[in-house]
Amino acid sequence: MLGGLALKANELKPVPFVPPTPESVLSLRKQKATQTQNQVREDVTRYRYGQDAHLDKALTHLGLEQLGEDFPEVVALREMEINGNYALILEFDSPQAPLDIWQQKQQKMIAFFGPGVDVKIAQIGEEKIELALITTPETQS
Repeated sequence: MLGGLALKANELKPVPFVPPTPESVLSLRKQKATQTQNQVREDVTRYRYGQDAHLDKALTHLGLEQLGEDFPEVVALREMEINGNYALILEFDSPQAPLDIWQQKQQKMIAFFGPGVDVKIAQIGEEKIELALITTPETQS
């Protein structure tokens, strides 16, 4: 029982889809989503135990845990079509890592989440960052 209480105290709830994903985008996901996009989506939409934050290892690797402070927190997730490509968009509450820090890490993120994924970063509120992982068009040989 004590172990169960310890797990419950260290529980991360799934991140909600806001808004729910339309059928047309679900179809696009099946056709174009990369393994990395699927893994990120699956990781943030399930309960996690024993972690400090959703994607904590990725955020640490990317240098977005600022000086031992809290991680940026994934607060919402959405999927959409952008120019015929599948996009997984994560919304972060990021008071400790401002937009310029995220932008400095953009090339590292492209390498980390790729291949086949472009990364777009935008500020959508005073302490809110939007990270879009967008499939890249297939190259013709």
